Amino acid sequence: MSVHTTAVVGAGTMGNGIAHAFALHGYDATLIDLDESLLDDARSTIEENLSRQVDNDVITTADKTAALDRLAFTPNTPEGVASADLVVEAVPEAQEVKSEVFGTLDAYAPADAILASNTSSISITWIADQTDRPDQVIGMHFFNPVPVMTLIEVVRGQRTSDATFETVAGVADDLEKNPVEVEDYPGFVSNRILMPMINEAVFCVMEGVAEPEDIDTVMELGMNHPMGPLTLADFIGLDVCLHILEVLHEELGDDKYRPCPLLRRKVTAGQLGRKTGKGFFAYD
Repeated sequence: MSVHTTAVVGAGTMGNGIAHAFALHGYDATLIDLDESLLDDARSTIEENLSRQVDNDVITTADKTAALDRLAFTPNTPEGVASADLVVEAVPEAQEVKSEVFGTLDAYAPADAILASNTSSISITWIADQTDRPDQVIGMHFFNPVPVMTLIEVVRGQRTSDATFETVAGVADDLEKNPVEVEDYPGFVSNRILMPMINEAVFCVMEGVAEPEDIDTVMELGMNHPMGPLTLADFIGLDVCLHILEVLHEELGDDKYRPCPLLRRKVTAGQLGRKTGKGFFAYD
């Protein structure tokens, strides 16, 4: 199995970052979203991020120009995936949305195309079951910001073939990422470990153990974390953290994953972190 042409479904933060990475590393990449205003925003974001890489001497101006030439943008999913060897889905974490997207991808992507999901919590085996090619469905869990972070969790579903895994791991190498093989269990590795830590930090706030900035300082200076758990939660999005914890709690049935009431209250109030200007901290 070989990959030359890629498509990314979903033009949000993760989707535009994934398309950026593909195009910068020599892959033709089509970014797809039904919302054309999101596509316009994504185009601007990718151009700005490439320019920042040029300014920081990470890439050359020629690299930036070549990457932009490899990018295409379309609101038409069947058209966007028609010639793709690898499609990466990066839409919101809702099963009904994933089911609809993968049904469409299965219908219109080439028969030998690999269909990957950037999901951080939903079962790859379940996603694969929405298609007639479960052996060609896999998880590619990128981390934000995609152009900078070097990890990809490559998640095998129950029926993912060795050929699919090896192809996707090879693509990850091409992207100068570190692919880590992970089995299909709730939260995979990253979120199964990270989210309970974030949740416990929120409990510490709720119970008055310490102020948010002091909790983060303890983890930064005492545990050598580059970013405190509450700052990281704001960066990820408190709504995303809540959703992942709910999935872990439901799927694993262990109360250690029970979302903190304060986390749920902040999400209900619309205080989601950086993207809304307020979470555990305030942002301009």
